Amino acid sequence: MTLLWRNLWHRKGLSLLTALSVALTVGLLVFLILVKAGIEEGAAKGYGPFELVVGADGSETQLVLNTFYHVDVPTGNIPYEVFEGLAKDPQTAAAYAMTTGDNYNGYPIVGIEPAYFPERYGDRKLAEGRLYAASGEVVLGAHAARELGVHVGGTFKGGHGLVESHGAGDVEDHEVEDHEVEDHEAEGHEAEDHGEEGHEEPAKAGHEAGKEEEEEEEEHEAAGHGEPGDAHDSFEYKVVGILPMLNTADDRAVFTTVDYAWKVHGAEAQQHREVTAVLVKPKSIGGAQALKLAYDKLDNVQAVYTSKAVADVVNLVDQGTAMLNVVSVLCVLLAAISILLSLVAAAGERSKDAGLLRLIGKPASFIWFTLLGEGLLITAIGLAAGLAIGHLGSYLGATAMFEFSGIHVNALTVAEGEGLLAAGTLLVGAAASLGPAFRVYRADPLQLFRS
Repeated sequence: MTLLWRNLWHRKGLSLLTALSVALTVGLLVFLILVKAGIEEGAAKGYGPFELVVGADGSETQLVLNTFYHVDVPTGNIPYEVFEGLAKDPQTAAAYAMTTGDNYNGYPIVGIEPAYFPERYGDRKLAEGRLYAASGEVVLGAHAARELGVHVGGTFKGGHGLVESHGAGDVEDHEVEDHEVEDHEAEGHEAEDHGEEGHEEPAKAGHEAGKEEEEEEEEHEAAGHGEPGDAHDSFEYKVVGILPMLNTADDRAVFTTVDYAWKVHGAEAQQHREVTAVLVKPKSIGGAQALKLAYDKLDNVQAVYTSKAVADVVNLVDQGTAMLNVVSVLCVLLAAISILLSLVAAAGERSKDAGLLRLIGKPASFIWFTLLGEGLLITAIGLAAGLAIGHLGSYLGATAMFEFSGIHVNALTVAEGEGLLAAGTLLVGAAASLGPAFRVYRADPLQLFRS
């Protein structure tokens, strides 16, 4: 080992570059292994006991991703009566209506009955506070609460839409919007004045159309549908609890009562109650099939097997992973070539050293294992560094990965495939070392010494 270390230190620049190529390759593979493990874990427990989800017609995958993973946009809304029918159906063990459409600083606000949490996660205690019981009360997922710096007792106002990234209810943002509206109105008045000078009739027609639009807006507001911005500004949420870390997409959501969407958007006044989706726990497999067949027949309604939609997503991810595996194999080949070239250069430089060692009585196997051991030592150093790089990179990128996709990457655990990766890396290093070692092993010691 002393001789191996001195040989490496003598050619430290080339040895370091070779070990670095191995480390980067291993680090990339470790990251892919951890991400795949996170995807599989999320798929396994990403929807709990809810084998069926009912929502508006559209993409099945989109409906499931929005309902359980809080990504993408809803496929639409369905009447509240659909939920009532599902809840009363004898084939249903449990059903929970869900409403979405608003956010707080980019985190989705989800309306669902508080009984959803013990149904899905069992008897788990909240990290702080209690579950919500009245309109306007909310609990936050552990990740959302940490990133937003929100505590029990705090209040906030939501914003419209699912992808808003700025502070909801920010006064300065609204002032800017008001100025922009005023500018547009001023431009509109100038355009009308200009039209009146040369085109009296079209201007009158536009004015009459504007009056009709204003009358429609007044009727809309009288029916309880005010401006979305005004409704959001007047509806305040109060934080009453924070969920424990659940290691699902629910960690990055804000939860409240189902009726929040109706109150914020004014639909309750006319009793046009709609929900985004219904999460259904069937009593049996046959019950799930019966419910799907019954509710697929309704207009603008679809019932989706959750496990099938999640499996489709995982298969799609696997296809992408397969493409990345091709790149990984190329990286492994490049690392092996770098080890080979490094040892070929070392074998050429140490011809006299090898001849001298043979002349003083060292067996040929000693020369063999010296060069083979050097390749394995470089590989082992790169492997250790690569494992550290892969886990450290996964740890630093875990938050961004979870924010973007809802996938938990647990960088502090050893994934199942890492043992095979370590063994394979050492095997590749040994294979790359065999050629140069065999070359020196077969050489005549006197020829080596004379050269």
